[in-house]
Amino acid sequence: MYSNIRIVLINTSHPGNIGAAARAMKTMCLDSLWLVDPHGYPSAEATARASGADDLLANARVCSGLDKAIADCHLVIGASARLRSIPCPAFGPRDCGIRVWQESESGRVAVVFGREQSGLSNQELDRCHHLVHVPANPEYPSLNLAAAVQLIAYEIHMAALSAKGTGQLVAQDRRLPADGAEMERLYGHLEQTLIELDFLNPDNPRQLMRRLRRLFNRAQPDANEVNILRGILGAAQRKRDPNRFP
Repeated sequence: MYSNIRIVLINTSHPGNIGAAARAMKTMCLDSLWLVDPHGYPSAEATARASGADDLLANARVCSGLDKAIADCHLVIGASARLRSIPCPAFGPRDCGIRVWQESESGRVAVVFGREQSGLSNQELDRCHHLVHVPANPEYPSLNLAAAVQLIAYEIHMAALSAKGTGQLVAQDRRLPADGAEMERLYGHLEQTLIELDFLNPDNPRQLMRRLRRLFNRAQPDANEVNILRGILGAAQRKRDPNRFP
């Protein structure tokens, strides 16, 4: 199940932080590191800071854009130092570790960490089902990237040890949520349909799609449910324009 858990780092500006994050992961049995548009990588500094976790760096996946890093993931959790104006379900680190371990039994899970200075953008948070928020000192809440990875990796490892110690399967819901690529196709279809129905003004979309993403991310529909939703959208499109479809 550890192999189903990936740590995703976005636009990391200091390669040493990549190496330190790899070291943090390896101490907690995690080995799947994904790097989205990193700066100055590969780097000797990253290797030096990895301090024996060179294998994680050698096997790290480097990709362009978050969507590629999470396309096959069924649960995506974004690390955020601050809560956002549009509510998104948020875990503390301990509950995050438990949920990640539970979901990893049946599918791939990603925990996403943003830039050292600015964290995750709103668009990147739109791709996340949940946030994980560390209740730190309100006057100084910012954690070093590698320290944040270490904290979350520790809680995942503790959840794994706890589950193995009880001999119980902690995942109760065997339904596998739709992966990131399927959800993006749904959101694209939904947006296009809402525009065609004159419900969404593309020149003034406001926060509609972001709020709808939050809704479906909370629900975590499975692949069959996504197909049902897209079937409904297709029916609405045909009703509005019967000549559009053969």
